[in-house]
Amino acid sequence: MTTLPRNAADDRRAFAETPPATEQEGRRDFLTARRRSAVVELSMTVLTVVVAVLIAFLVVLATGKDASGAMDALLTGPLERTPRIGRWLADATTLALLGLSVAIPFRARQISLGAEAQVYTGALAAALVAINLHLPPVIAVLVPLAAAALVGGALGAVPGVMKARLGANEIVATLMLNAVVVRLFDWLLTDHLKAPSSAAVQSAPIRPDAALPLLTHLFGVPLDHANVGLFGMLAIAAAVWFLLARTPLGYRIRMTGSNPSFARYGGIDVPRTIEWSFVLGGALAGLAGAHLVLGIYGGLQPDMAGGLAFEGIVVALLARNNPIAVVGAALLYSYLRVGGDVMEQQTDVGSETVIIIQAVIVLLVTARALPDLVKRYLARKGAR
Repeated sequence: MTTLPRNAADDRRAFAETPPATEQEGRRDFLTARRRSAVVELSMTVLTVVVAVLIAFLVVLATGKDASGAMDALLTGPLERTPRIGRWLADATTLALLGLSVAIPFRARQISLGAEAQVYTGALAAALVAINLHLPPVIAVLVPLAAAALVGGALGAVPGVMKARLGANEIVATLMLNAVVVRLFDWLLTDHLKAPSSAAVQSAPIRPDAALPLLTHLFGVPLDHANVGLFGMLAIAAAVWFLLARTPLGYRIRMTGSNPSFARYGGIDVPRTIEWSFVLGGALAGLAGAHLVLGIYGGLQPDMAGGLAFEGIVVALLARNNPIAVVGAALLYSYLRVGGDVMEQQTDVGSETVIIIQAVIVLLVTARALPDLVKRYLARKGAR
């Protein structure tokens, strides 16, 4: 009965007597392993995109069309003019927020597909505040953003509570909630919020003080709808990384996603952690909706999200749910979206090529075939 305590004491004594060189070697090995893991993740992302573009090139080539011209327009078109760069940055801002909103519940091993409903809810809340309330200049921007985050988080709590407390399937719950919210949004916009003086179905424009300042005014070059929301998105991505990596809530989210049974054994309230992951994800999706209203459209329009919510899932998958990598994945993915529009305008190849690239990216990421190849290659290289 005394063997275990004696061995534990011996282990503690041996650890205390470990030479500093050994400790330094351990830290060095740990940092080396982390750097190698980062290299693997970066290699996987780049290789996945390269293979997807190559497959799209072969598909276009098989149709007998100008594949080289189409790929040139796809890969270089977004950088040819500053307005296209602005479209790229504005699109990446929304996609990054949506990718972050999905990555948080994914880290808790919750497949949340409710970002679409949260985007429209956040857009609706931001528009109602920005249209109807006359506020001081800076407050006029912050209050609609806060309203969008609060409403989006509240809506995210609905499937979170259903999953954590009632055992409902989060996939079904979020998808059905999407259908309800989007139809409700269309009804409100068409029958109650449509501007009387407008022939199109759209709301009244937001107040000028509530609009996000454009980068065009800051840098003096035409950058389309790119706005200061880009800098806010970068700050949010850093905050999400800090939350997941350096806070108790982030630890609970990571442990719940890694091993729920072990998390319960360690005293973590798993149901509440699941709820918080949905709430935080919903708040970020609501901010994405506010960005569409305050920075892109200047009001409410039908189908204003345009499938962006589900493309945010692709961004999160491509980034392996890493908040910092989500920014890079969003920039890359939105670059392909803008390049697809340029390709469709300049060549006889439709933007369906971009859809092929998106599909291949999803297949490669979920199959994890390329990641395993990269890891085996690096392992053999390290062994040599």
